[in-house]
Amino acid sequence: MWGLLRRILPALVLCGFLGAQEAVVARGFEHFYNLEYDQAIAAFSQAVAHDPDQPGLHNHLAQAVLYRAMFRSGALESELVTGNNPFLRRPKVEVTPEEDRRFHQAVDQSMELCQARLKQSPRDIRAIYALGVAHGWRANYTFLVRKAWRDALRDATTARKLHNQVGELDPSNIDARLMQGVHDYVVGSLPWFWKMLGFLIGFRGDKEQGLRTLESVAQKGVINRDDARILLCAVYRRERQPQKAVPLLEELIQRFPRNYLLYLELAQMHADLGDKAKALAPLQRLKELKNSGAPAFRKLPWERLWYAEGNIQFWYREFDGALENMKKATAGAGELDLNTGVLAWMRLGQLHDLKGQRQQAVEAYRRAIACAPAAEAAAEARRYLNSPYRRAGQ
Repeated sequence: MWGLLRRILPALVLCGFLGAQEAVVARGFEHFYNLEYDQAIAAFSQAVAHDPDQPGLHNHLAQAVLYRAMFRSGALESELVTGNNPFLRRPKVEVTPEEDRRFHQAVDQSMELCQARLKQSPRDIRAIYALGVAHGWRANYTFLVRKAWRDALRDATTARKLHNQVGELDPSNIDARLMQGVHDYVVGSLPWFWKMLGFLIGFRGDKEQGLRTLESVAQKGVINRDDARILLCAVYRRERQPQKAVPLLEELIQRFPRNYLLYLELAQMHADLGDKAKALAPLQRLKELKNSGAPAFRKLPWERLWYAEGNIQFWYREFDGALENMKKATAGAGELDLNTGVLAWMRLGQLHDLKGQRQQAVEAYRRAIACAPAAEAAAEARRYLNSPYRRAGQ
């Protein structure tokens, strides 16, 4: 789903300077959580134009610009969090020059406004909170786009410190703990030598504590409750606790019914639990919605559904059906995001190997590598060029 993922877990923190902009901002977030990023950016841009002195509005705009790029690259599904240290292996997210400009303009403006407020009132809780959010978004951008690990961790640690201040000034502020939970989980997931960095002194990180904090925000938060639930789905997947993610996903689908990534994630969670029928049910629902002409699902590529179904069939050893679906998915690979595209080609190669079709398998692996050479799936495909893929027990 959208996890931080084979990326650093992004602190999906919202800053609530709504005021007279409440309806516009609410509409922006309705679009945002339903994957309608162009509309979300338009709404937040309108809010900024109407009230440019509110730092939180600039944070909203930066968030939407970044997530549009992440969505385009396939970086919003929690399958991305699998692996030993995904935080250090996430492929680069590509942005356009205009997206780069808009993101940094929004974050810089938010920081300037917050600093000006804090000069006047150093204990301004909303300014401290918004400044932490801005540092958090810049950390995510720096990690995902620039691949500058140290700079990203430095910004994330600054964000954590600022939100610690919010908690000290207002212990009842549950929402500020989201950043703390994310930071604890991420730092606790890093190799020991990364924890030796000077700016991390005092922050050992604790995955279990981070998880508990996220659960607390998901239960008691106000503006960050849904964000915590979304993050928890990704974390539960990474920690191999899909049974905890299923009810959260079902609730989120009710709240954001146009977000097809939630359906795809629910399918994968049921697959992880070993229930094929329940795993295929969300995919069937997506097919029905797409066939009905529902506007929100018109842009969902059929190739994405064929890949999802084929992937489930692959793990359940239904290789004939999986091969048919993966052939259809790769035939229209241009409709897939890069992450799904490289996975589809690699999976096709594995299926050909399992069927004893070595020449076709090698060609598929080469297509996977050409699709996204730096991706983890491409590296795996390279291994199969020399040694055919085999499933355990075969």
